[in-house]
Amino acid sequence: MAKRLYLDTSAYLCILLGEMGHEKLIRETTGAELLSSVILVLETGRNLIRLSREGILTAADFQTCMSAFSDHMQQFLLRDLTLDLCGSMIMPVVSSPRSLDLAHLRTALWFHQQKKLYRFVTLDQSQEMSARELGLPV
Repeated sequence: MAKRLYLDTSAYLCILLGEMGHEKLIRETTGAELLSSVILVLETGRNLIRLSREGILTAADFQTCMSAFSDHMQQFLLRDLTLDLCGSMIMPVVSSPRSLDLAHLRTALWFHQQKKLYRFVTLDQSQEMSARELGLPV
């Protein structure tokens, strides 16, 4: 049975942009059931445009990333950001995540309640701490 992995945007961008540590993430995600929020789409698109505008990505690199992004999204099961997720009062006990991070956490919890996640994958230390506080496997 395939591992169920929830990827937040930091983890996905690491893979997409070939950042340090992407090889390990590619190995871990290969053959896994990939889950995330539609926020991944919003944040990834925004970040690619920002990187292009700042000259960090060339026009060719931007097009390559956009094409790969489109292909990758076919491999994900994405959950919409819905009123029930937004209206939930679930919060980590100590940390106060940013709004979009909280949406990722609540979405991951929703998936975890449906069928246990193998891991919540993030490269953001504060997000990892919040996930641990909520009982998500990291």
